[in-house]
Amino acid sequence: QVQLVESGGGLVQPGGSLRLSCAASGFTFSSYAMSWYRQAPGKERELVALISSFGLNLNYADSVKGRFTISRDNAKNTVYLQMNSLKPEDTAVYYCTVNKGVRYWGQGTQVTVSS
Repeated sequence: QVQLVESGGGLVQPGGSLRLSCAASGFTFSSYAMSWYRQAPGKERELVALISSFGLNLNYADSVKGRFTISRDNAKNTVYLQMNSLKPEDTAVYYCTVNKGVRYWGQGTQVTVSS
């Protein structure tokens, strides 16, 4: 079955960086676009970044453009989210997701940006 396992979250100071990873299994990873969403307390879940199956097309939320970079390694069935210049408003649970007709979600990883 589809499994998505995120890692790499944590506590970081404003201006710092984190790299999230999502290890995927149970489907042909290279055939699907992958995306990262986030959900802050009291807010709706929002799309952060999306990468096409071979990484040729990238999309970002306006709030993270120029600071976050999504990438993937199809040989390792892994998608990444490099987050630089982090701000307190980036604090959220970050989820890896794939849409195979049905959208599958990982368990999420907490990112907290605070001094």
